[in-house]
Amino acid sequence: MKVAFALEMEWGLKHHSEIYAGCQRFANEANWETSIIPNSPKVLETGSYDGIIARVGTSFNKMAEHKKIPLVNVWQNSPVKKVTSVFSNSYEAGTIAAEHLLGRGLRRFGFLGFNRDKADFQQLDGYTETLKSTGYQSSIFKFNRSVIEGNAEGWEQFILQLRKWIKGLQPPVGIHATSDTTCRYLIEICKSLELKIPHDLAIVGSGNEPLICSSPYPSLTSIDKNFEEVGYQAAKLLDEMMKSGKSSKEAKYCQPQGIVPRQSTDSYASDHPKVALALRYIAESANHRIKVNDVVNAVATNRRTLERNFRKFTGRTISQEISRMRIERAKRLMLESDLSFKELSAELGYRNSDHFYKSFLRAEGRPPSSFRKARIKTKRV
Repeated sequence: MKVAFALEMEWGLKHHSEIYAGCQRFANEANWETSIIPNSPKVLETGSYDGIIARVGTSFNKMAEHKKIPLVNVWQNSPVKKVTSVFSNSYEAGTIAAEHLLGRGLRRFGFLGFNRDKADFQQLDGYTETLKSTGYQSSIFKFNRSVIEGNAEGWEQFILQLRKWIKGLQPPVGIHATSDTTCRYLIEICKSLELKIPHDLAIVGSGNEPLICSSPYPSLTSIDKNFEEVGYQAAKLLDEMMKSGKSSKEAKYCQPQGIVPRQSTDSYASDHPKVALALRYIAESANHRIKVNDVVNAVATNRRTLERNFRKFTGRTISQEISRMRIERAKRLMLESDLSFKELSAELGYRNSDHFYKSFLRAEGRPPSSFRKARIKTKRV
């Protein structure tokens, strides 16, 4: 099979290259002959392909239909409505962001995203509906891509409006932005306003762009949207289409890899002072084998009262929070170090590596080796 990828790789964006990596991984398994082509219908006039995976525009789709070439789309903002497509589940990404910020004890929230962007609309829905289900709402700031692309028309006004929006928020507040780059704009404005991150604003990005997320301080918590799996599933779907001659016009969605915690959310807030102390103690002691009584003693209060207030303000038990925080620490160590699983287990206070393995599998639905493998791929892209 001769298959082409029209993924606009020249943009240099991580999710484009990740989609390509997933496509090529399946191609290697299927022994396809592959090539990267420009996203232009003119290329299809002279080229001969058994199938194409592309960011599909209107003219490109028309030419593929004219040439009767099976086509899979991976661009969620494509103007073509009836085309076989595979996307990342942005609704679930929004849900993950909300749950992470709620888990930090935050009770005031903001959302920053693009106008006229289908993925952002879905991410906003997942974010706000998750907050609503726990009794909270979010302030929303949306803007046009044109202010940060091309000639950056309206850039100054955008910064002024964003600054005004931030000043109107009441710290501590959790913010989710659908772009890691946008988070950096946000962080710079916060510095100019002498707002501390993560103590005044805890920020979750989206895309997990390694260079943008890792520096400068603070490093950025972000959602890995699993674009390599999007590419793999797109190729798998194309393979089925080429073999059967049939296609589906319903979009397929891949689940995000999850959240990658970093410094921008490394803080804990609560309107209840004892709960806030408990959250901070758990965070600082997560690598020790602490129990509920240790938390109660550290906060110096009645166990029953603390457990009742803790569940009321966080939606979890103290025991659940201890387990959750240890898993988050494990993720961070796997991202930032090359420690073996035996060393990780000892560092995090697990009885042994088997105990760590079972705890991680139960919490994440996949073994730690799978999580680490995905992180290594992210670093290499």
